[in-house]
Amino acid sequence: MPSMDAAQRPARSRRNWKRQVAWLVATVVVLTVVIQFRATEGDRPARAESNSTHLARKSKRANMPRVGHPQHDVMALVNGKDISRQDLMDASVRRFGRDVLESLVNKRLILSHCQKRGINITNEDIHSEINRMAKRFKLGREQWLEMLEKERGISPQEYARDIVWPTLALRKLAAEDIEVSKEEIERAYEQEYGEMVRARLIAVGNADLARQIHARVTANPDSFARAAIEHSIDVNSASVGGLIQPIRRHVGDLAIEEEAFRLEPGKISAIIQAAGQHILLKCEGRIESRNIDRAEVQKQIVEKIKDQKLRKEAHQLFGRLQRPATIQNVYNDPQLRETMPGVVATVNGDRITMKELGHECLLRHGEEVLETEISRVLLEQSLKKANLTITEVDLEEEVKHAAVLAGAVDSDGKADLAKWYQAVEKEQETSRAQYMRVAVWPSAALKKLTVEDVQVTQEDLQKAFEANFGERVRCKAIVLGTMRRAQEVWDKARRNPSVDYFGDLAAEYSIEPTSKALRGEVPPLQRYSGQPQLELAAFQLEPDQLSGIVQVGDKFIILRCEGRTKRINIDLPEVRETLFRDIYEKKLRLAMSNKFAQIRKHSRVDNYLAGTSDAPVERSPKIQAGIRRDVAVRSVSAEQ
Repeated sequence: MPSMDAAQRPARSRRNWKRQVAWLVATVVVLTVVIQFRATEGDRPARAESNSTHLARKSKRANMPRVGHPQHDVMALVNGKDISRQDLMDASVRRFGRDVLESLVNKRLILSHCQKRGINITNEDIHSEINRMAKRFKLGREQWLEMLEKERGISPQEYARDIVWPTLALRKLAAEDIEVSKEEIERAYEQEYGEMVRARLIAVGNADLARQIHARVTANPDSFARAAIEHSIDVNSASVGGLIQPIRRHVGDLAIEEEAFRLEPGKISAIIQAAGQHILLKCEGRIESRNIDRAEVQKQIVEKIKDQKLRKEAHQLFGRLQRPATIQNVYNDPQLRETMPGVVATVNGDRITMKELGHECLLRHGEEVLETEISRVLLEQSLKKANLTITEVDLEEEVKHAAVLAGAVDSDGKADLAKWYQAVEKEQETSRAQYMRVAVWPSAALKKLTVEDVQVTQEDLQKAFEANFGERVRCKAIVLGTMRRAQEVWDKARRNPSVDYFGDLAAEYSIEPTSKALRGEVPPLQRYSGQPQLELAAFQLEPDQLSGIVQVGDKFIILRCEGRTKRINIDLPEVRETLFRDIYEKKLRLAMSNKFAQIRKHSRVDNYLAGTSDAPVERSPKIQAGIRRDVAVRSVSAEQ
């Protein structure tokens, strides 16, 4: 079993699986997609929660009394069909068993060495570490734990047990080897609080082109922004005239940093070779060092350096602990499984049983896997009701579709299934069987239930064409958090309409980090981007005009028009097929999302593990109240 950072592995394994669901387009069972016909949307992966977890939470739901996990064998009822504890445990082991087993082995190994050296991690130690981490991120303890659960899917119990405990154990085991030098403190201080250089960047792959551009911008520094737009292969910065985040010391490429800090404002750098590219910089100015008392931040700096060293040292230490250990992975060895039934691994002769693994998988991932199983049952019931079946041909077509979308194709542009399956199994650390069950089958099922409802209209095509190839408005923008502050800043911008002053205001007041750092520079605004109020305001502006205050969600935006881009010289018939495929794919995924939402909305799902009950919306409030009482009584009685 490979060595690893035990302190980080549990969280990483969960993130890997969630990335898989987003990465494999065919796995998208529930998407919250707004059809946005912009050029960049085709390359932007949609965010999705696995197998309708998110939409499940939106259903009409009653909370049931609950004390820990229920002790009875029924984990959920889906329109009267039950999902048993053993079925859920088996599904959890199939999906997460390998990662959870590795974590169990690692913890057992760490615990063994802690016992040998008399190291004990107390509940007080864990409590103090959680408080320390919360304080480091300037959050209260409860806010920190809530953020971990909401944004990273890590429960407080899992965080304490699987992240904090191994971290503290390894820290104590490695404490003697961790020291922080004065040089390291000075370097970190300079990196965090030192002077920065505001700059524009041009990156090209050809040395001759780099020399030509260098001659041009050296002769006329004001042409640097235009040269970046026309030639730079760094798309993000090219779209805003080469503007990049301020350059700090000790953060990125040393050659780029050294050249940047040699430049005076308005000067052009020499050609810098970095990462196989030829880089040009133009200095736009300096940001002075922050006037911070070192004594106030030194403790934080030292803790940060120690944490960075700990991650490196803990990995190396764990490798040293693991080398002399005798570890048998019975779970992945069919021959060992026959000779050691019920055992999944041994650590220096100490056995880890399948029962322990199943319990741990259920504890860590049971609710997530149960939502997957609930979704599958709901889809099976819907297919049966519609007299539809999912065939092997359907599954193969879905896999081919996913492979093509991910770029796993042969020389003829057809799906290369061998290459795709290899990517699924290797990069996403999941078996083909699991991929077919959790990703392919649900997507194929929803597609079969919705495909006849999807149509692409001429209006769709026209909007997509305008969004991708039409003119755009070049703007500077200031993003504010309140109407009062927006009115204050807008009045200042109106009184002094110069572009430089608008940039000063953006740098001082904008709450959006990128535009703040780039003095209001934002990518050109297009039509049909999904923000109609902003588009309407932008396309009404003439060059150098100031917009009113535009509210988008809970933000307030002020625009200053810089001009317009030219429409791309291409006609709709030339790109019709490409646009049709793109629109159809997006509308299909949206239809699939809506279909599953409807299925869930009209279903009765009693989830005893999560302690929730979703009643069909057609039932009256009186009937629903009776159902909730019955479910609550059943749950409490079973747990008692």
